[in-house]
Amino acid sequence: MPGPKAARLRLTPKQRRKLERAAASRKAESGLVERVRIVLLAAQGATNLEISRRVGCTAKTASKWRARFARSRRKKPAVLADAPRSGRPTTIPHWVRLELVKLACDRPVKHKQRFRDVWTLAALRGALERETGFSLSVSEIRRVLRAEQIRPHHIKLWLHSPDPDFRPKVRAICNEYLRTPGPGETVVCVDEKTGMQALEHKHPLEPPARGRAGRREFEYVRHGTRTLFAAFNPHTGEVFGRCSKRRKYDDLMRFMEQLARHYPRGRVTVIWDNLNIHEEHRWLAFNRRHAGRFRFLYTPLHASWVNQVEIWFAILARRVLKHGSFPTGLVLEAAVIGFIGHWNRHEAHPLRWTFRGRFKRAA
Repeated sequence: MPGPKAARLRLTPKQRRKLERAAASRKAESGLVERVRIVLLAAQGATNLEISRRVGCTAKTASKWRARFARSRRKKPAVLADAPRSGRPTTIPHWVRLELVKLACDRPVKHKQRFRDVWTLAALRGALERETGFSLSVSEIRRVLRAEQIRPHHIKLWLHSPDPDFRPKVRAICNEYLRTPGPGETVVCVDEKTGMQALEHKHPLEPPARGRAGRREFEYVRHGTRTLFAAFNPHTGEVFGRCSKRRKYDDLMRFMEQLARHYPRGRVTVIWDNLNIHEEHRWLAFNRRHAGRFRFLYTPLHASWVNQVEIWFAILARRVLKHGSFPTGLVLEAAVIGFIGHWNRHEAHPLRWTFRGRFKRAA
């Protein structure tokens, strides 16, 4: 038997469109979608009993939200959301929570934690009980720290540049990246990728299958290492590179002579780091031999990431070195030089560098 007919809700076209979008949303909470459907059906003149059957709720629930929406001055989906609730009163004193946060932000060694550099939740539990007398569960400690956005077991690598001329050096290098070189002028980022291992895997890489990732055996045979000397042109993406068994001053000098022959005319600006074989006094004679057309810009101390060739080295590592199998050092050299040729012919392009020039002051 149908229930009494409730008053029909009146919706403007704008309100109806908002409610229909909320009802069709796949991201909204299921409770909110249910209430929106109740209001839309009520606006069509359906009784509370009819609404309960179509929505899958009780007639009392349909009546409650129908009346609440009708009483609201601002008829929007937001009025159908749950109101904030007080919840169960906390059983942990506020000062204990603060003590836990203080412990998590302190070094474990200061609290009798031997041979421990970072906290675990279990270690925090023990230290908190010793210092406060309160025993919290590991899950409760996790909830408190999550609410404060503290993760004491996570360590992020960070390297501060102590160079007092950090800003002017970075600014000079960035200017070289941004400006258009003049006629016959070339800018190159030079560095060495050392320790490229010629690893021969005993078993071939198994390709992925449905429901299974690709697999590779751990066993391998070492066949020595190689060093790549490379020059990356940030304006064209071209790479000039040569491999060597060592990274000595003489090896770098041979590479730079080859680079000078590769760019036989015009000014060449070389961007590189502060390695000992890059020291400026070593290259005075080299520059005199080449009519002083070489100019050397040095990255700040501990900031070789300013050199864009490092980004290209990461591409080389992913594409060639990470999963490659090299039975000899010569095969490794051939693979690296082959990739350079492929890159220059088919993929060379300037990199979209994301450095925005914002520096954090050291604490």
